[in-house]
Amino acid sequence: MVEYKRTLITTALPYANGPIHIGHLAGVYVPADIYARYLRLKNEDVLLIGGSDEHGVPITLKAKNEGITPQDVVDKFHEIIKKSFSDFGISFDVYSRTSSKVHHETASEFFKKLYDEGKFIEKTSEQYYDEENKQFLADRYIIGTCPKCGFEKAYGDQCESCGTSLSPTELINPTSMISGNQPVLKETKHWYLPLDEYEPWLREWILEGHKEWKPNVYGQCKSWIDSGLQPRALTRDLDWGVPVPVEGAEGKVLYVWFDAPIGYISATKELTPEWETYWKDPETRMLHFIGKDNIVFHCIIFPSMLKAEGSFNLPENVPANEFLNLENDKISTSRNWAVWLHEYLQEFPGKEDVLKYVLTANAPETKDNDFTWKDFQARNNNELVAVLGNFVNRALVLTQKYYDGQVPERGELTAYDSDTLAAISTIKADVEKSLDSFRFREALKNAMDLARLGNKYLADEEPWKLFKTNPERVKTILNVCLQITANLTVVLDPFLPFSMEKLRQFLNIEKHIWSKLGSTDLLIAGHKVNQPELLFEKIEDAVIEAQLQKLMDTKKANEAATTKSKPAKESIEFDDFGKIDIRVGTVLEAEKVPKTKKLLKLKIDTGFDKRTVVSGVAEYYEPADLIGRQVSILVNLEPKKLKGIESQGMILCAENADGTLSIVSPDQKVRNGSEVK
Repeated sequence: MVEYKRTLITTALPYANGPIHIGHLAGVYVPADIYARYLRLKNEDVLLIGGSDEHGVPITLKAKNEGITPQDVVDKFHEIIKKSFSDFGISFDVYSRTSSKVHHETASEFFKKLYDEGKFIEKTSEQYYDEENKQFLADRYIIGTCPKCGFEKAYGDQCESCGTSLSPTELINPTSMISGNQPVLKETKHWYLPLDEYEPWLREWILEGHKEWKPNVYGQCKSWIDSGLQPRALTRDLDWGVPVPVEGAEGKVLYVWFDAPIGYISATKELTPEWETYWKDPETRMLHFIGKDNIVFHCIIFPSMLKAEGSFNLPENVPANEFLNLENDKISTSRNWAVWLHEYLQEFPGKEDVLKYVLTANAPETKDNDFTWKDFQARNNNELVAVLGNFVNRALVLTQKYYDGQVPERGELTAYDSDTLAAISTIKADVEKSLDSFRFREALKNAMDLARLGNKYLADEEPWKLFKTNPERVKTILNVCLQITANLTVVLDPFLPFSMEKLRQFLNIEKHIWSKLGSTDLLIAGHKVNQPELLFEKIEDAVIEAQLQKLMDTKKANEAATTKSKPAKESIEFDDFGKIDIRVGTVLEAEKVPKTKKLLKLKIDTGFDKRTVVSGVAEYYEPADLIGRQVSILVNLEPKKLKGIESQGMILCAENADGTLSIVSPDQKVRNGSEVK
C-alpha cells in the first residue's frame, strides 16, 4: 500500500442556482468533513476544497425565468451557500467560485494546452437549434421523454428519474425549454475529447487497478466502459461560462463538466502558492467526495482530461454516496421538497451536530436511504440525549457533587475496570478501520459505542449507592468515567465538532490529537472540571409536527400547481345566461346548522329583501367571520329545503385544487343588490 505525505479532498461543486439541502449534505459534504477532521486530528497534511459551480444551463435558466442576469443569480446563491456551510461547520480550507478570474484563467490554460497538443477532435455535427430564439440549445435547454424509462421531463444530458446519461438526440419528442417549441437540427462546430482512445487505459486503471473502490462506483464505471466510450463534446454554444480560448470559437464556452472540476485546481491555487504540491506531487493522495450522479464525470471524464494534460495526479479514490430521500419521496428542488440547510439553521439554532449525526447514522452509502423527521427526533432523544448526553452529564454532575469538581484519584482496579478501560483502544481501532474504508455510518456507530460503554459501566457500578459505604471505590469509578468522557472528545470530534468543543469546555481541557485516543490518563487526579450543562436537549413532538406540516403544505401547493382545471362545459345561448340573476348582498347573521359539519345558516341583505340561505362552507369559515361580509348570491334559484330550513338562493364559491371552498366577494364594498354581470 502506498504511503502518502498529504491528502487533497475535493467536494462536488454545488450549482449556485439554489440553496443547499440535506441530500447534498448526506451525499457529499458531511462525510468529506468527517474525513478531513479525522486526518487533521492525526496531524496529517490535508486540504478540504470546495466552491460554487457558477456556470451551466441551470444558472441561465433561472436568470431567464426571473428576469435577471446569470451573475445576479450566482452572486446571491454563492453567498447563501458559503454562509450555510460555514455556519453548519463544514471545515473547508477554501470555498471558491468558478466565476473568479483565477478560475477562468486556469480553465482556459488547461483547454489551450490540450488544444495546442492536438488532444481534441474538432467536429461539425447537427445539434438542436431554437429557431424562434435564434440559438443552439445546450443539453439542459432541452427536455423530452427518456428512451430508457419513459420519464417525460428528462434533460438532454441526463434523466433525473432513472439516472441514465443521455444525449439530446436520444430524447423522444424533444422540446426547447426557452420557447416550448420543437427544436430543429442545425450544424455547429465543437471540440471533443476522444474518450474512446482512453478506454484501454481506463479499463486498466479502474477495472484492474482500483477494485477496492465502492461497489456502486466501480460498477457504474465498469458499465460505462463495457458499453464503449464515445468522444465527448467539451464546448457549448452559450454566452455564459468560460469562453473557448481559440480562434473561430466566438459564442462558445467550455462545457460545464470540463470547466467545473478544474475549479478544484483553481480553488487550490487561490488558497496556496504551493498548489502544485497538492496536484502534481505523486506523494499526494486525491479523493473526490461526490454523489452517484457525478460518478461518470469524476471517474471517467475528469481523469481522462488529467491524463491528456499529463502533469496532474489522478484520484486515488472516489467514495460516492447514493441519494437521500425525504419522507419516502425523492428530494426535488423544483417541487421544494427538501429540508434546506439555511432554514434548518434558523429553525434549529445550536443543533448543527444533531443534523450531522442523523445524516451520518442514516447515510446513503450503499443504497438510497430516507430521512424522516420522526427518525431525526428519535435519534436525538434516544441516542444523543439518552446515551451520550446522559452519560456525560451523570459523570460530571457526580464529580461536582462528591469531589467539588476535582478528578478523583484512581485506586486499585477491578477486572471490570480494566476491561472497560482496555475497550477504549479497541473502539479506537474499530473507528479507524471504518473511517479508513470510508464507512462513516459504521464509524459513527463504533464511536458511539464508547458512550454506550460508559453508560453501561456507570449503571452497573451505581456509585450513588456506594458513596456512603465505600467512597474510595467511588473515586475509581468516577475516574474511569471521566477518562471515558475525555476520550469521547477525541473519538467523536470528527462527527460532532461543536458538541465536543462544548464538552472540552465542561472538562476544562484542550483539544487532544488522535494518537491520545485510548489513553487512560487524559485527565490527571486533582484536575478541576467546570460545572456542566446539558450537552443535548430533547426535541418535543410539537417541533416535529411543525416540520411535517411544513412539508404537507408544500405537497398541497405542488398538487394545486399541477392540478388541471376542469374543461369548460358546453356552450349556452346568451339568453340562457341572461336568466341568471346574481347580486351582491351583506351577511347580517350567521350560525351553524345543528347536527351538520358543513352547513351554515345565513341571513343576507340583498338590497331588495332579507332572505335565508343555507351554504356548505362551515368547514372553512367561522360564523362570526362572515357577519358584515359582502357575498355574491344567486337570487333567482328555486328555493330548496336543507335540514328543514328553506334556502332562498346560493352563495357563489370557488373550489380550490384541494377541494376547499373560497367565497367569491367583490374586491371593494358596493351597494347591496348590485348585479354581477
